[in-house]
Amino acid sequence: MTIFKEKVDEEYLTLAETKVILQDLERERAAEEEREMRYELARAIEHVNRFAVLDPEEAREFVAELLELEKVDEPTAYKIANLRPADRDELRAVYAQERYSLSGDELDEILEVVAKYA
Repeated sequence: MTIFKEKVDEEYLTLAETKVILQDLERERAAEEEREMRYELARAIEHVNRFAVLDPEEAREFVAELLELEKVDEPTAYKIANLRPADRDELRAVYAQERYSLSGDELDEILEVVAKYA
């Protein structure tokens, strides 16, 4: 017998937004004396503390600006906002799974937006 889990909801988050959520969770766990943080939670907190450089408002603005571009859909916008690719090769890696490739001008247009928030 196979047990399937149903996906109830899906929401994209930037690292900055995730950091706020995990900080709240960490505070809750710290208040409970006998609750120890699971390994996965501790690693996730460590990851967002290391890589989240924008505040949540800036991150949302960044995503909104990326979504205004023609070839950027929602999942890709969040991926770009979280990774902040520095050059064309890194940006191409983000689009590696897509069925289309971007021209040099389209890549540069996205990188210009990334440069504003880097």
